[in-house]
Amino acid sequence: MNTWVRFEQAGKKAFGTLDDDTITVYSGDMFDNPTPTSETVSRSQVKLLTPCTPSKMILLWNNFHSLAAKLGVALPTEPLFLLKAGTSFIAEGETIKKPNSYDGKVVYEGELGIVIGKRCKEVSEADAANYIFGYTCSNDVTAGEIIQKDPTFAQWTRAKGFDTFGSFGPGIVSGIDPSKLVIKTILNGAERQNYPVSDMVFQPYKLVSMLSHDMTLEPGDIISCGTSVGVGSMKQGSTVEVVIDGVGHLTNRYE
Repeated sequence: MNTWVRFEQAGKKAFGTLDDDTITVYSGDMFDNPTPTSETVSRSQVKLLTPCTPSKMILLWNNFHSLAAKLGVALPTEPLFLLKAGTSFIAEGETIKKPNSYDGKVVYEGELGIVIGKRCKEVSEADAANYIFGYTCSNDVTAGEIIQKDPTFAQWTRAKGFDTFGSFGPGIVSGIDPSKLVIKTILNGAERQNYPVSDMVFQPYKLVSMLSHDMTLEPGDIISCGTSVGVGSMKQGSTVEVVIDGVGHLTNRYE
């Protein structure tokens, strides 16, 4: 198991593996046989970046049995999804900002993110694990009142695509089994979400397989697996944390 991070130090960007407070710097391509160097740096001495730069983040809707039951909606027969804008991505410790053009509720959604490790097209569920690099924490921030603002068109992309509305990180953990993971979301110190991956309608390997039949998945792309019960709004000045034991602890402030 490794925790992969990207970071910036003295204006230079690099990547490596994080162990406690020490980052072992690697060279090459994170997703293509990277090589460890003899250099190490302290996490406290660098600025963490998003752990990868996705060409797209795929977001799932209605992917948990518990939330579907609460909402009184039928379970989907295939993944229901949309894409989040690349300009929305922010890293651990960065600020989620209220859009100037919107004064309604802004909602947190703590989620598990699957990070693709190599080009993936029309793969089987049995083979999907070979295309997964690892897992990360994701906060799919949403301007909730925009989605149904126009009764003729559900505005999912706009609601979820504002700048800073795509927080993920702090790292990517490879070499783990996702089936036992539990996602928690903490708002201002109070736990608001606590739900297991095992409650997913489409489990991670199934998701990768099915989505790869719709579009080619590239190294660094993220599938944010959807959320469950406990979603709520944030007030400006709030701190929101997405915690997945074995994966990471993602903290951002909303201003």
